[in-house]
Amino acid sequence: MAVDTSSQSVVKAAGDVARGRSRGTGKREGRLRRSLSTHWYAWAMVAPVTVVIGVIIGYPLFRGIYLSLTDANERNVERTIGVNHIPATYEFVGLDNYADALTGEQFLGTLGWTLVWTVACVSVTFALGMGLANMLNRRIAGRSFYRMLLILPWAVPGFVSVFAWRFLYDERRGLLNQILAGGGIDALPWLNDPTWAKFSVIAVNVWLGVPFMMVALLGGLQSIPGELYEAAEMDGANAWQRFRNITLPGLRSVSTTVILLSTIWTFNMFPVIFLLTRGGPGEATQILVTQAYKFSFEISPRDFAQSSTWGVLILVLLMVFAAVYRRVLRKQGEVW
Repeated sequence: MAVDTSSQSVVKAAGDVARGRSRGTGKREGRLRRSLSTHWYAWAMVAPVTVVIGVIIGYPLFRGIYLSLTDANERNVERTIGVNHIPATYEFVGLDNYADALTGEQFLGTLGWTLVWTVACVSVTFALGMGLANMLNRRIAGRSFYRMLLILPWAVPGFVSVFAWRFLYDERRGLLNQILAGGGIDALPWLNDPTWAKFSVIAVNVWLGVPFMMVALLGGLQSIPGELYEAAEMDGANAWQRFRNITLPGLRSVSTTVILLSTIWTFNMFPVIFLLTRGGPGEATQILVTQAYKFSFEISPRDFAQSSTWGVLILVLLMVFAAVYRRVLRKQGEVW
């Protein structure tokens, strides 16, 4: 009788486990089914956009990764010349392109300047945006006019702004050198000297990026309750203490987001470099994304494999940065 009881217990336990598994699976299936039945309209609206974005982004991405593993160039890819169709003859080379890029001086040198360019632009843009946002957050005469004036660089198309700055930097007829000449100072080779060219492209990118930073931080400032400043002032806190203990913590969530976005945009800021200096003089202002473009469209024969390799490396670098940045924020208690 005891044996029968133990056998029944074992069978019952096994049945409970089986029912638990099926119940867990059923719960997951039930949640998915309820979600589809409740939000089917949202899924239907999102599906076409998801498919289009997947095709537009997904295909070039996987195509680029594939080409980076080959020796594809202008001479061995599939092409049509007149009525003649020439099949592709490029070969699979594995990770050789990545090894050549990561051990070569060109990639490491370009990466070094790209990091300097990104850090300089983001830090200066953030500092200026923070200062202007704090100024415009106060009740001053003509505040709306100043806001509109400072947002103007953001409203003008980027290529128009870059061409305007290129005219200002012109060594012989540019307005900047004419102002210097009026003060008895010799003309500066803004875009023809490697050092001055670097300062010039950073200045243009900062000018373009300050409006976005200012607007984002100004919105964050206006979300901070004014009672906190009043209470701190009554407790005897000076302006710097109020800024350090109220403003900066209150802007932390906004600041982390805009710094991340600004870093990604600046790291891939193709128009400023390409339209202003085309990476020159020499290769002084060439960043990773403009060099990848050069491989595909400017050198002969065009090196599609090398361009794709640099593109994939750019993507990996930005993904690593975003992952590390997110981990640091989570350690500081920020949810992102």
